Amino acid sequence: MKNLSKFTLIVLMFISLDSFSQESIIGEIKYSDLEKYIDLAVKNYPKVKITDVNVEKAKTDISMNAISYLDIFNASYFYRPNNKTAIDVINPYAVNGFQLSVNLNLGNFLQKPYAAKKAKADYKVAQLQAEDFRLTLATEVKKRYYAYIQQINQLKIYTQSVQDNQNVADNLKNKFEKGEVALDTYNQSRINLTIASTSKIQTEVNLLSAKDALEEIIGMKLSEIK
Repeated sequence: MKNLSKFTLIVLMFISLDSFSQESIIGEIKYSDLEKYIDLAVKNYPKVKITDVNVEKAKTDISMNAISYLDIFNASYFYRPNNKTAIDVINPYAVNGFQLSVNLNLGNFLQKPYAAKKAKADYKVAQLQAEDFRLTLATEVKKRYYAYIQQINQLKIYTQSVQDNQNVADNLKNKFEKGEVALDTYNQSRINLTIASTSKIQTEVNLLSAKDALEEIIGMKLSEIK
């Protein structure tokens, strides 16, 4: 009889857990919120800004390479006031005005087309890396959002489990005091309640961690999002 009571108590402890665990969290997913979180992550996450800066830098390198063709040209302006000593003692006949010269380094000049091609390739790579990171970021936001929703529902399960085990423990306490159940049965109900309470506390910690992780990647507090 004692063993039967203990077996019955253990079965009761898992009834509420089993009934809740069979529910799906898919209905709890709000895809409009999820899309908003992804947009916020793209806007606020520092690594996204880094990839954007790299794209802009690679684009600038293309323009710089195009302008570098002008390196072979040198321009200068000489001004010689009247009745003043010549500023060029070697060539005292230099006159006022601009002078243009060409200084061609053949090796550097021949490298220009390849440098331009490399700059364009680097720009394309930077664009692809930025696109790839955005896809990776979206996946990570989804993962953290799903974990957050999972912990919310997990907390509901353990909250109900604590309540159910509390009711069972209170009921068995009354019966124990009346001598209707054995001490082992009553003690087991207290153990079950402790286990359920501990699980609830751990789930609360997990929920806070999941919330922090989601807020970290979207760059905002969930309470601040409309």
